[in-house]
Amino acid sequence: MKYLITSESVSEWHPDKMCDQISDAILDACLEQDPDSRVACETMTTTWTVIVSGEITTKAQINYTEIVRKTVKEIGYNEAEACFDWDEIGVNLMINTQSPDIAMWVNTWGAWDQGIMFWYATNETENYLPLSISLAHKLIKKATQVRKNKVLDYLLPDAKAQVTIEFENHKPKRVDTVVLSNQHRERVSLEELQAWILEKVIKPVLGDLLDENTILHINPTGRFVIWWPKWDCGLTWRKIIVDTYWWLGRHWGWAFSGKDPSKVDRSWAYIARYVAKNIVASGICERCEVQLSYAIWVAEPVSIYVETFGTSKVSSEKITEAIKDNFDLTPDWIIKTLDLKKPIFQKTATWWHFGRTDVSWEKIDKVDIFKNLV
Repeated sequence: MKYLITSESVSEWHPDKMCDQISDAILDACLEQDPDSRVACETMTTTWTVIVSGEITTKAQINYTEIVRKTVKEIGYNEAEACFDWDEIGVNLMINTQSPDIAMWVNTWGAWDQGIMFWYATNETENYLPLSISLAHKLIKKATQVRKNKVLDYLLPDAKAQVTIEFENHKPKRVDTVVLSNQHRERVSLEELQAWILEKVIKPVLGDLLDENTILHINPTGRFVIWWPKWDCGLTWRKIIVDTYWWLGRHWGWAFSGKDPSKVDRSWAYIARYVAKNIVASGICERCEVQLSYAIWVAEPVSIYVETFGTSKVSSEKITEAIKDNFDLTPDWIIKTLDLKKPIFQKTATWWHFGRTDVSWEKIDKVDIFKNLV
């Protein structure tokens, strides 16, 4: 049986990812001074303007406008041509405090709201991400490197990539299609741009996975010179599938950036990935999806469900019991176990939340729990 799976990635300059970075920069600034800060921060950007809204309750003394400008500057927006210069943009703040009804519950249990989380891990790659999303991320990172190192000095920062993998009997075989659109200066021809992106970006990343039948779409519109603020706006939380696994694992529709660890959207997703990754890393299955569901004002999970897609050496029931016996999974335990009250989140707003080596939820330190089931 053959089938195709596609995943997407975008660069740090993408308007939505810039919004994620601003929201998480504000979160980190709050947590740095007050680890118990409650933050639900949303950002929108358009021509010459950044709007920050949401609910923030913190003891920290924060200059939100300064954080916005600093983040935009670090990303690299200092171009009048882009209609978005860190020193010239207008910053509009519409920030309230957290509802006391919600705060009462968070103060007691460390989290709030009902929710359903699905999280996924696979042995297709060394970082336990699906091959398609892993390669899409690597293409974007490589394109950024060749731009910053001036290997291709006509490249501009905004970029998007898609990678389609052909599977046979549930095993990745080859790259079927690559789509890569990179912003550029007008002085380069389309033919030159396509040739050099193929040589300097695509081939170094995809290597032997390419073949004579691989379909390449490099800047398929033929022109990508207009800076995004002139034709698009950015919004926090709009790249939730890029941040996860595309459609390989089921998705619940919630996002991460700008949310402190008491928000179930973020902390429960991270712990579900932690559990799923350790299950696959133990060698008892090739793929694993973990679902956790919670009810508002109930600390323990309402349900835990494990799906191994027919690849497991032991039953899902045994795996589920091992999870219940060894992982507390209450909000307070999750926050403490993953050490989530530290200012560590802005870095996750670019170059992915998962498959990293510098975050606690990617640790592989519970594999013996699952190895002992065999």
